[in-house]
Amino acid sequence: MDKQNLLYEGKAKSVYATDDDNKVIIDFRNDTSAFNGEKLAQLENKGTINNKINAFLMDYLAAAGVKTHHIESLNEHEELAYKLEMIPVECVVRNIVAGSLAKRFGLAEGTALAEPVFEFYLKNDALGDPLVNSSHILVFGWATEEEMAILKQLSLQINKLLLPLFAEQNMLLVDYKLEFGRLNGDLYLGDELTPDGCRIWDADSKEKMDKDRFRRDLGNVVESYQQVAKRLGVPV
Repeated sequence: MDKQNLLYEGKAKSVYATDDDNKVIIDFRNDTSAFNGEKLAQLENKGTINNKINAFLMDYLAAAGVKTHHIESLNEHEELAYKLEMIPVECVVRNIVAGSLAKRFGLAEGTALAEPVFEFYLKNDALGDPLVNSSHILVFGWATEEEMAILKQLSLQINKLLLPLFAEQNMLLVDYKLEFGRLNGDLYLGDELTPDGCRIWDADSKEKMDKDRFRRDLGNVVESYQQVAKRLGVPV
């Protein structure tokens, strides 16, 4: 597959065109950011670890029937993926109170939820990725009613698949964000599934194993990502 011009550069990934109009190459960089790009750093080997964790989780979901954009890993830090028409809305699934959910409602971090909380956020760094509802999404044309229903259904289906996978390795999948895109009339899971976009805690100690270690200056960010990979059985 011939890697061509840069199409898009995000905070931690770069997307390149290929000689196939329907496929792209995604480069997982070592760049790390928090607070919508206000805090930045380079963390050696993070891109490689995220690429491998993402490939493992995408393949796991695909084997269970979830359509994903991931096709194959090309090398240590790049994957080949289908080119999607991305929906500009993030789907967030929360299993345990943390982050903005704790702040908005004055809840103690770590409080277990009786059932998953599902939320939509507009993907817009300049606006701080604001929480939005179905009316906003419909009126502003970001997705149809049918698509919104499918987004929620797929997000909760993915949650049911991932929760036991992490639990078996003594990890809590606290919350995470998903992004979806359109391809040939269907919705596919896009973006990534890594500790950059998930909150993952050790089930016993509740030690954070995700990007909160970077946000909160807890240190050992890459080492924690490596531990997530190791527990999942991903060679890094």
